[in-house]
Amino acid sequence: MKKLTHFTVIGLLSLASCVQAKLTTAKIFSSHMVLQRDLASPVWGWDTPGAAVTVNFAGQQQTATTNQHGRWQVKLSPMPANTTAQQMTIIGADGETITYNNILIGDVWICSGQSNMEWSVKQSHNPQQEIAAANHPQIRLFNVQGHTVASAPQEQLSIATSWQPCNPTSVTNFSAVGYYFGRNLHQQSGVPIGLLGTNWGGTRVEPWTPPVGFRKQPELATLSKKIDAQLIETQAGKAAWSNYAKQVGQWSASVQQAVGEGRNVPPAPTSPGPRSHNEPCSIYNAMVHPIVGFGVRGAIWYQGESNSGEGIHYLPKLKALVQGWREIWQQPDDFPLYFYVVKLAQFHGHSTNPAGGDGFARLRVAQDRIQELPHTGVASAIDIGNDRDIHPKNKQDVGKRLALWALRDVYAKRDITVTGPTFKSMEVDGNTVSINYDHSGDGLMIAKRKDPFHPVVATPEAKLASFAISGADEVWHWADATIEGNTVKLSCAAVAQPTAVRYAYRGNPANANLYNKNGLPAIPFRTDNKNP
Repeated sequence: MKKLTHFTVIGLLSLASCVQAKLTTAKIFSSHMVLQRDLASPVWGWDTPGAAVTVNFAGQQQTATTNQHGRWQVKLSPMPANTTAQQMTIIGADGETITYNNILIGDVWICSGQSNMEWSVKQSHNPQQEIAAANHPQIRLFNVQGHTVASAPQEQLSIATSWQPCNPTSVTNFSAVGYYFGRNLHQQSGVPIGLLGTNWGGTRVEPWTPPVGFRKQPELATLSKKIDAQLIETQAGKAAWSNYAKQVGQWSASVQQAVGEGRNVPPAPTSPGPRSHNEPCSIYNAMVHPIVGFGVRGAIWYQGESNSGEGIHYLPKLKALVQGWREIWQQPDDFPLYFYVVKLAQFHGHSTNPAGGDGFARLRVAQDRIQELPHTGVASAIDIGNDRDIHPKNKQDVGKRLALWALRDVYAKRDITVTGPTFKSMEVDGNTVSINYDHSGDGLMIAKRKDPFHPVVATPEAKLASFAISGADEVWHWADATIEGNTVKLSCAAVAQPTAVRYAYRGNPANANLYNKNGLPAIPFRTDNKNP
């Protein structure tokens, strides 16, 4: 109850301050920021109601009048990338002025998820060397501070922070995956990069999702209806919040009376909205909504461990997140919010059961299928995990593999291979199965991953592993596998007439060793739709 009271009071005070305060901006704006290139970039804040606010930047002058709540917003005309630091001046009522310096124009990427996205550079491989070398003045970092939730969408971040140029000091506690992703983009494109970190370890996907995302998934209709009943813009929600306001008033009076009588205060009433970090929309309300509208190129997402028991049922929730963010950002169709997901790394003990289906196996299938939505991609981490640590230190390869998607989609590196060999089709000839692949790149190979500072090593002497086949009896057996061009041939003496194939379909496919010659691991798959 104390936490609920805090969040409720903070939300009310925040709203009141926005209405009454003199000139201010949303906390996402500061010196050293990166504004999104080629996009009409919103700049917003608050001043006294009815005041004219003027924004001067890069030869532009845009003016807006604050509404009855004191909120103003202008949109800067689209600008190309610019590595020259520029100044923004905002002039409000009575000539009050805010000045932001050292602003670049480039690409802004959101870095979000749970602990593996939150894991910092100082916690990754070779931290001392990586930190010491992190002098990239055209990469800028913004980290949403604190782990906060709110029962309703907030106008402002709860903790003041600011953009920082990337250097050994600022990068130390920043998301390692985010930094390595951004570093790869900047080094290969020359475009200034802004990295916006908002993450929280141990969280599910639902708290990060806005209500509109749930509405877009028919499978989540029941959950969506429950969420809508908490929203002030719905009839049910308005009634619930009105009743809550009445209860708060009564509670306030009872608190005053209790204080006057020298006795303990009664418990606060319960808000209609979410109250914990486990509830849908709660983190979105506090850690995402306040930055909605700030121009971005896309998002990278590393999460799923906390939803790992849901298997394919994770898919509509992940789609709800992607579609919800895209809807709420309202960027034009010709400027989509790209969304790239990390396929979870191996973890837990190595299973010898050829049927698989344990651990993260089923969830990875759901993660792969996010590509049913346009402008998405999946970077596999199945070969860089740690059996005993859910937080593998190799964040360098994760960032690099995420960057491949962006380099192709955004930076016109059309000739690069963005992912490992991906199942295309299966052909059965007697007791032999042929698996055909997309994304074979420069060809298939047997290989192993050593560490992020050495390339994947071809091991042609090794046996191709982690393929299982079954017949009509649905009993799974390990298969003998060989590479023939861009095809893998499978057979097993125990399966006379194969009907289905699974590859690396385990929580910890430690012996999976199929790669393309571009150094990317083959994607786990199953051709059957039945539970193991």
